[in-house]
Amino acid sequence: MNNRGKIFTLSLIIILIFGYFFGQEREVIKENNKVIKIGVLQLLSHTALDTIYKGLEDELSNLGYKVGDNIQIDLQNAQGDQSNLVSMSDKLVSEKNDILVAITTPSALSLSNATKEIPIVMAGITYPVEAGLIKSEQLPGNNITGVSDRTPLKEQLDIMKQILPNIKKIGIIYTASEDNSVKQANDMKKLAEELNIEVISKTVSNTNDIQQVAESVASNVDCIFIPIDNTLASAMPTLINVTDKYKIPVFPSSDSMVIDGGLLALGVDQYKIGVETAKVLVALLNGEKAETKPIVIANDGIIYLNEEKAKQLNIKIPENIKEKAQIVK
Repeated sequence: MNNRGKIFTLSLIIILIFGYFFGQEREVIKENNKVIKIGVLQLLSHTALDTIYKGLEDELSNLGYKVGDNIQIDLQNAQGDQSNLVSMSDKLVSEKNDILVAITTPSALSLSNATKEIPIVMAGITYPVEAGLIKSEQLPGNNITGVSDRTPLKEQLDIMKQILPNIKKIGIIYTASEDNSVKQANDMKKLAEELNIEVISKTVSNTNDIQQVAESVASNVDCIFIPIDNTLASAMPTLINVTDKYKIPVFPSSDSMVIDGGLLALGVDQYKIGVETAKVLVALLNGEKAETKPIVIANDGIIYLNEEKAKQLNIKIPENIKEKAQIVK
């Protein structure tokens, strides 16, 4: 081979080597700039759940994860249909999302049945251990972690007694198919009965039952307690139309339900649940493992008060409660 041939061969080798390493560098850059795929499964649309999602999206943006830039969010809304939950869970898993978010317990259960590998971040799951989602709140032990919206029931009952010192009967309305609602209702019933307060509990299957059940309960009690319950939250105006007729105050478990006509809740800030969910999600993206990531309790025991409703029902709120309350309209 003459010198010209040697020079040509050497040049070709250099070009190939340079091209290989340049290609590798481009692959690294591409990997570092990877668009993260986030799948979100929401049980249905109502103010509380939509607010959780808003908090999630806003906080992701605050933390540098922006939709259309470095993340892609696929929001699936089952509109309260169990069969939709199953098909949407399968879709989110088959499309190989990097991480999944479950808004409500039914969504989390559905996603957990669909995958044991993709990390799942729960958003607003009241009793994740009792629901069978994780082993413990301190050490989940699987691909699931996230945020609980558990409310302090004893403190809620204490406030109810301060507002209604002569309370004799409490009504509790909840959805029979929502495990978190069932447990919370049973816990409140036990606490009330320990104080010799009679409890009238009624369940609904769907929003179509609320009118009739509310009529039967409101006509026989001094007040009504509503646990964290997606079905009731989605149809609070229906419930309130009945309770207002009987001048019966409703004590729900979230800010959105107070906004929709409840009197007072020692409850959860739905937006904060979304914010905390985003923080957990980012922690997992940064290398933490779901199986060892403790559950976050996103509840500071905030008092949400509807002053207009108190005036409408002619109920005087003690000053010590009013001073600590967030007034909602």
